Amino acid sequence: MYIIGENIHIIAPSVKEAVKNKDAEFFKASAIRQVEHGADCVDLNIGPQKKRGHEILPWMVETVQSAVDVPLCLDTTNLAAIEAACVVCKNQPIINSTSAEAERLEKVPLVAKQYGARLVALTMGKGGIPIGADQRVEVAMEKLIPRMVEIDFPVSDLIVDPLALTVSGCQEYCPECIEAVRTLHYAWEPPPLTNAGLSNVSNAVPHEMRPLLNRVYMVMLMGAEIDMVIADPFDSPLMEAIRIVEERDDKTPLGRLYLKLHDVVQAMEELQPDDVDMDDPDQVDVWKTVQILLNKVIYTDQYLRL
Repeated sequence: MYIIGENIHIIAPSVKEAVKNKDAEFFKASAIRQVEHGADCVDLNIGPQKKRGHEILPWMVETVQSAVDVPLCLDTTNLAAIEAACVVCKNQPIINSTSAEAERLEKVPLVAKQYGARLVALTMGKGGIPIGADQRVEVAMEKLIPRMVEIDFPVSDLIVDPLALTVSGCQEYCPECIEAVRTLHYAWEPPPLTNAGLSNVSNAVPHEMRPLLNRVYMVMLMGAEIDMVIADPFDSPLMEAIRIVEERDDKTPLGRLYLKLHDVVQAMEELQPDDVDMDDPDQVDVWKTVQILLNKVIYTDQYLRL
């Protein structure tokens, strides 16, 4: 599993302060720690940064590159900032992102091609995010991929993101992202890569509940054969769940349950009560979380206590 470390994000007050003060040591330390904890790539999310993005992002790239030798994900809607950052990238960067909106689909892929970058493409257009998995795949097949073919951009460098949505308020759409990931592997030959912003699924959920939701959704997405995620490498239980699935480690009861969950999703089936030791609180929490993520039980902040 290719992990894009999410921890340099302008929404975090500490990151915002470090950007303001051009605190190079802050960004170096964060990048080093993320890589040490398993990140294959470091996300640099500066938000829109309309006024100074073209100065901030290349400075951040050079700063982080002086500390770690991994690819960087350039995460902003400011295309001028992305271009300036691409110029100083040592490794093949990931541009995050374009959508199917006409203006961005016209411009952003051309920049990605010019600099030999990978490109994240969101399955959304001017009308927003389609509800169903099939409609999201349709956006990829009818708009995103044809645009890449049109400009001779390698589909192997295209990363389609079918948009994970929060279980709090958008619960019914959580299974749709999983199914879109599964179907995208058959959308083209060669197929594009797939990605999701993992922590999106637990946005607006009480802080203490977020890791469990992220972890279980990760295992389910792996069952659908997702290629990469933007996630928190400091979340040790999450990274352990990924390791268990990748190494097929069945030494513990919880590990065996993760493997069973992965396998039933892969087989387009569902976890059953008999698969779970209902006397094991950790397994029960996973079971309840699966029911929430499959939209079988209505989400509330108290769902684990019910």
